[in-house]
Amino acid sequence: MSAALGWLGQETLGAVRGVGALALVLARTVLGLARMERRELLRSLEEFGWGSLPLALATGALTGATVVVQTSLYVQRFGARGVLGWAAGYAVLWEFGPLLLGLVMAARLGARNAAELATMQVGGQLEGLRGIGLDPFAVLVAPRVVAMGASMTGLSALTFLVAVLFESIAAFFTLGLPVRAFFDSFEHMLHVTDLLGGIVKASAFGLAIALVSTAVGLRARGGARAVGQAAAGAVVLGCAAIFLLDFVLTTTLAKWLT
Repeated sequence: MSAALGWLGQETLGAVRGVGALALVLARTVLGLARMERRELLRSLEEFGWGSLPLALATGALTGATVVVQTSLYVQRFGARGVLGWAAGYAVLWEFGPLLLGLVMAARLGARNAAELATMQVGGQLEGLRGIGLDPFAVLVAPRVVAMGASMTGLSALTFLVAVLFESIAAFFTLGLPVRAFFDSFEHMLHVTDLLGGIVKASAFGLAIALVSTAVGLRARGGARAVGQAAAGAVVLGCAAIFLLDFVLTTTLAKWLT
């Protein structure tokens, strides 16, 4: 019993420390926005945004086609061809699109950001910046956080567009549903707030990935092993944060946007 209570206490203390680290990273990032390094921001936008575009579009295409293939089983059973556009579009815009994009980007962006920051932390480069009077949060962290948040917002819009397009193509080939009929259902039964909810979710996921990966990377201590542990930890904790945010935002946005 005492061992179980001790383990529970350690896990609780670790969770509190983790939340404190995230709050500290967020606060110092906000303070560093005014002195943010513009060249690092542009480099991060190219690296995190443009570099992730092919993966994001592929995720959207596969997600859209898979949702329609799965939905078609019930559409054929209940004869609900007229609402396929709404059902598939709603699923992608509101839930599957943001969630799967967030998980994929947690693996790509989160691991990369954590590994790079951990490498600089272990190698003493961050301490070197402080030694010459530069704030690492203004020079490195703030541009990366802003770039990841902005990249996820832009990538989500393009991903949703591609997902819906591939949904209409999949519906045509699997059910013989005309593309126009698909988009008629999509247009008449969905609202702008549905798209807005998905973009808000994706943006929040991007911010969570940035903060979690930054906090994990800056806490790295040791050698090359610490860099690997930081990358793996950023992915695991980033995915956990996305699932938690998805639950909170789904319940909250459903009340505000409906």
